[in-house]
Amino acid sequence: MSKQFSLRGKAIIVTGGTGILGQSFIEGIVEAGGSVGILGRNAEVAHARADAINAAGGHALALVADVLDEAQLQAACQQAVAAFGHLDGLVNAAGGNAPDGVLDPAEGVFEMNLAGMKRVMELNVWGAVLPTQAFGAALASAPGKASIVNISSMNSKRAITKVLGYNMGKAALDCYNQWFAVEMANRYGDKIRMNALAPGFFLTEQNRALLTNPDGSFTARGELVIRQTPFRRFGHPDELKGALVWLLSDAAQFVTGSMICVDGGFSIFGGV
Repeated sequence: MSKQFSLRGKAIIVTGGTGILGQSFIEGIVEAGGSVGILGRNAEVAHARADAINAAGGHALALVADVLDEAQLQAACQQAVAAFGHLDGLVNAAGGNAPDGVLDPAEGVFEMNLAGMKRVMELNVWGAVLPTQAFGAALASAPGKASIVNISSMNSKRAITKVLGYNMGKAALDCYNQWFAVEMANRYGDKIRMNALAPGFFLTEQNRALLTNPDGSFTARGELVIRQTPFRRFGHPDELKGALVWLLSDAAQFVTGSMICVDGGFSIFGGV
């Protein structure tokens, strides 16, 4: 059974690999025996993380690219195939929010920053579509079965105030996740599967100021999140590793188009 959950012999690309959640994703893949391509815009962080993995006996490659730049993604794919020989998985973890994509309650709802909302929305949906297009042909040529995992969010299924662009982007990503899973099945059978991992609330650089004060206490918004989460805490990035590795491994080879919630119960709690 343990062999089914192993990623040994598999090479997997992680976009957003220079972020906080991305760090746990690449660690989980390496811990499961896989090789990892760490893709992100921050060259210094990508190389530092790859160097640390390689120094510890793993196999990692830094890939510096913007997920919204098709030419950079194509170049990264060529670099990864040259280094690993084949690609077996893709984790679309790039995304997040931005200050100009937040609507403060004091602002007029009909004067919101639509350009900012649009940029955030595009990052969260096209930031997964474009890497899938860039790496897809290589995944279709994998020696075994390939897996694509999109990183969704609780925001895709529930109305979360302030962050309309992020809500719309993740909702569109869920639609894409299901549509493309069916399209891959129709064209490739069970050769390529696509699923989504939906984290609950984890502290990242994008949401830390919204959820916590400088002294570490919760903001009013943070308190609301905790009250809506039956476990009464934020998640730790390492708690995403198990679900991710399962979706990437052969243990999930009959799973496609699904969304796995890792949220401490947030998505199912009615508040009463």
